[in-house]
Amino acid sequence: MKRQRFVSKGSLSRMFQEAAEAWKRQDYQQSIETLERAAKLDPANDGIQLDLGRAYGMRYDYSAAERCLEKAVRVASRKVEALTEAGRRCHEFGSPEMAQRYFGQAAQEKGATADVFVQLAEINERHARLEEAIQLAEHALQRDASHPPARLARARLDRLSGRLVEAESRARALLDDVAGDPWLRARAWYELGEILDRMARYDEAMEAFLEAKVIVRPAAVNHAATLQRIQARVREMEEAISASALERWAAAAESLQPWRRFAILCGHPRSGTTLLEQVLDSHPGVMTAEETHILHDEAYLPLSRGFATEASLLEVLESAPISRLRQSRENYFRFTELFLGQTLGDKMLVDKNPALNVLIPAAVRIFPEAKFLIALRDPRDVCLSCFMQPLSPNPVSSAYLSLEGTVRQYLSVMGFWRTLLPRLRNPFLEVRYEQLVDDLEGTSRKVLEFLGIAWDDRVMRFDEHARTKQLRSPSYAEVSQPVTRRAVGRWQNYRRHLEPYVARLEPMMQALGYA
Repeated sequence: MKRQRFVSKGSLSRMFQEAAEAWKRQDYQQSIETLERAAKLDPANDGIQLDLGRAYGMRYDYSAAERCLEKAVRVASRKVEALTEAGRRCHEFGSPEMAQRYFGQAAQEKGATADVFVQLAEINERHARLEEAIQLAEHALQRDASHPPARLARARLDRLSGRLVEAESRARALLDDVAGDPWLRARAWYELGEILDRMARYDEAMEAFLEAKVIVRPAAVNHAATLQRIQARVREMEEAISASALERWAAAAESLQPWRRFAILCGHPRSGTTLLEQVLDSHPGVMTAEETHILHDEAYLPLSRGFATEASLLEVLESAPISRLRQSRENYFRFTELFLGQTLGDKMLVDKNPALNVLIPAAVRIFPEAKFLIALRDPRDVCLSCFMQPLSPNPVSSAYLSLEGTVRQYLSVMGFWRTLLPRLRNPFLEVRYEQLVDDLEGTSRKVLEFLGIAWDDRVMRFDEHARTKQLRSPSYAEVSQPVTRRAVGRWQNYRRHLEPYVARLEPMMQALGYA
């Protein structure tokens, strides 16, 4: 019998609103405490426990998250639904192992939906377990032969397995049937584009990508406006972050002891950051954090509290007292260790995230000991690859809805780096994707030497290491295989489509040595 609720629905609604508002202003502890109070007032409410589990997970307290999710499953009247929702919450806070466990339990329950098996298939896919993923996708289709996400997953798995004719047939059949879900239809067009690209039918592939963009574009209007504001702020930072400011911050470095072994791996998305990260992560003396928001949310954002929203990054960083910078450092490493599930000890931490490019000044201010690895790749290949990605709508992905917008965003991101480079006091190394795939050992040795780390042969088997992890990057499939040159010079297959924008890229190509 379900336990009695001790509070009205109206009171619970107000508490949920209070928790949401606290989360929005980054008062995470207040949000969690509010949800905890709600849980005590309505102990049989599995929805509260699911939300509380998500909140703890977003704060990297995975043991507390699991405790709440387990309670949600215990008190739920419909166990299979609670297990499925628990798995989804785990996906939201980035714990694929926990997600797999809950989805796996859901799959054993009577009434498990096709979606449960699709989720499990995608987890196995990201671990490069393609045959297991195919079996799970087939289980989903056995439950619902018309299930669009299962059909899309099955087409993608055929492509990844090299069964391109079958993959094309599945993708086209899905497009003939799907009408009600714009995003799923767009993903089907993206998938068809990838399939046709693999079949060397490049003009047809471009047509498929453009069909996807048409569907996504209406949902990205507001995001595009946000991106314009972000790009304007980047231009302001280029002018404001002077060599003298960086010099002043370097002079204060002695006050931020103890120094840590720390490097940031950034660059523009699709420039080879994931490949380089997995090479480094396979070294026993290195730990990498892949595409988290910890540096922004736990190190920089606390410094900006109390400032107007329009305050510049320079204003925030110049005003930061040493005590708050120390707290930001402590927060960053504490939350990173929680995210990684282990202490760093004397290992080198490499924080990999292309989005950190525009946060380099904040990293310099908070972590004066930081070294920077900047991934470079032929700008034409980078822009083409970004354009082809099936990314959900957000401010940055809104740039990739046209080749012109993609080029503009690329120049904004890399222009900021090239402007900052001669002013930077911290050690940096630019690493070319083309050199990494052509000479994996030689380039890896150079990178490890820059980081002050001895050579280890295990970096040459990075692909085996990558298959033991679930990667967040869209490059997960590529980095679980040995290096190839397939993506080098890929832009030439789409030369006539890129040609109108190459002139705008040429100054950057010359600056980076790609002209």
